Amino acid sequence: MAHVGCMIQRLFHIFLTCAALLAPGLPVAAAGSLDDVLKARVLTGWRMADGTHMAGLEITLRPGWKTYWRAPGDLGIPPSFDWRGSGNLAGVEIQWPTPAALLQDGMTTIGYTGRVVFPLKVLPDRAGRDIRLQGALDLGVCEDVCIPVNLNISATLPRDAQRRDPAIAAALADRPYSATEARVGSVHCTLSPREGGLTLRADIRMPSAGGTEVAVIETDNPQVWVAPAKTTRNGGTLTAQTRLEHAEGRSFAVNRSALRITVLGTSYAVDIQGCPAG
Repeated sequence: MAHVGCMIQRLFHIFLTCAALLAPGLPVAAAGSLDDVLKARVLTGWRMADGTHMAGLEITLRPGWKTYWRAPGDLGIPPSFDWRGSGNLAGVEIQWPTPAALLQDGMTTIGYTGRVVFPLKVLPDRAGRDIRLQGALDLGVCEDVCIPVNLNISATLPRDAQRRDPAIAAALADRPYSATEARVGSVHCTLSPREGGLTLRADIRMPSAGGTEVAVIETDNPQVWVAPAKTTRNGGTLTAQTRLEHAEGRSFAVNRSALRITVLGTSYAVDIQGCPAG
């Protein structure tokens, strides 16, 4: 069915939203009531030389449970952050550590198990002052069943904090390589029309990332659903093919410069920005 993946994500999002309305928000400091599933805490981090603040959100999951990356696949939903209510805050940029390809109900999802730290690059509205970080995080956590979790995040990020947190530093180092770092030679994408949308084929000249490589393709349009890509390798070329469909069945254009391809392997991952015509 053409829109099954998109419908699953939309229904799961509705489920999360309704459950969040029925249950009170859970402060990070009070996460003990969910100790059977997860624990969470804010790592206050340090102020950097350019005036931004590097903080982190640490989530520890019970063995067997998982949560999801920003592009989670058909059976997951990405974490959603809302920073309204913060003080002296101009913006927050999530620095995503490398996820893993996880098998769920016979399908591949993209996410995390065990312990994960999401580095938060926080920009103050007024330099040289403390930041009051406050917001809400909605995420799905799954084992055999999935449950919604709503965390109310609240922490003060001191203006004079200088000591680097090793957990945040390790998560920053665990991000995928850039195309240059991974020695990607060339990337070309071919788009062709198909019933209900487009077919996209990406040919990537790069060394093997190890094992069975998984390619995750993202667009800059949240209304465009991207199917899990099928990948094959022929020598030094990795080929990923997928289909794109609009959530409402509309026609759409693809911004090639905003296409993002993440290749996950057992040795490393690579983040490729942009995919010109082949």
